[in-house]
Amino acid sequence: MEQWDAIVIGAGAAGLSAAQMLGRSRRRTLVVDAGAPRNRFAEHMHAVLGQDGTPPPDLLARGRAELEVYGVAVRAASVVTVDEGSTSVAVSLDDGTRHAARTLVVATGITDELPELPGVSERWGRSVLHCPFCHGWEVRDQRLGVLLLSPLQLHQAQLVRQLSDDVTVFTGALGDLDPAVEQRWRARGIAIEREPVLELLGDAPDLTGVRLRDERTIPLDAMFTMATPRPHDGFLAGLNLVRVETPHGLFLAVDAGGRTSSRRIWAAGNVVNPMANVPQSMGAGAVAGAAAHGALVEEDFELAVAASLRA
Repeated sequence: MEQWDAIVIGAGAAGLSAAQMLGRSRRRTLVVDAGAPRNRFAEHMHAVLGQDGTPPPDLLARGRAELEVYGVAVRAASVVTVDEGSTSVAVSLDDGTRHAARTLVVATGITDELPELPGVSERWGRSVLHCPFCHGWEVRDQRLGVLLLSPLQLHQAQLVRQLSDDVTVFTGALGDLDPAVEQRWRARGIAIEREPVLELLGDAPDLTGVRLRDERTIPLDAMFTMATPRPHDGFLAGLNLVRVETPHGLFLAVDAGGRTSSRRIWAAGNVVNPMANVPQSMGAGAVAGAAAHGALVEEDFELAVAASLRA
């Protein structure tokens, strides 16, 4: 097995930021990446200071180029299993290789499990959206819809109203709303449509409207909804790491520095926080990378003291 100071799983915004902190700290670091970042469906990133409007692949390419300066290695592969010992963590990859490291940073992100509605998948990230902060400006003053699938979206509907005076909320999949919620929405001019949506219309990835169960069509230019986040952390299943129940499902529990219940494993980005956007994921990755390096520093001194006492 090849030995490293740190292995970072995932080369998205969080993983590259963690690897940069480790590389700049002169840690021998390997990044393993499966090549499927969450935001690959979007043409541009927004709400990213200094990078507004940048295509997601461009940011990642710049990040990888920066890592080369610090000697960080990047390998295209997927992680199959992770085994933890007393002094290291061993990682098995789908290319048949095994690598060991003193620390591990998991930044593998999530899959957005989309609603089973005809027309959603081919428009995801283009005219079917989830984040008003990431995509809202680009559809301002247009005919906007909000497809409610969960009570978590009640706030999303109110955020979308700030973008346009023409907003329709489709509640058919969720059922009856609290009358107080309806009153608030109608007071702000939000239209409420109780008939279930059966189909999205228009030449994908564009959207021209939706067809309802009663065969009516409602014209729309874009629609907001939510997906179910599925964290990419199955390779950690054998370690029995502590998890926490969140409104979005069961996720790895981490402390303020991103450390899991294992003393050698950190996690950052959407794999622990599905609501984090690009800058939040970058920040979390940087914190986790710095924290992992700090733990290595402490261990280096502990090992040196132990060696000196044996001499």
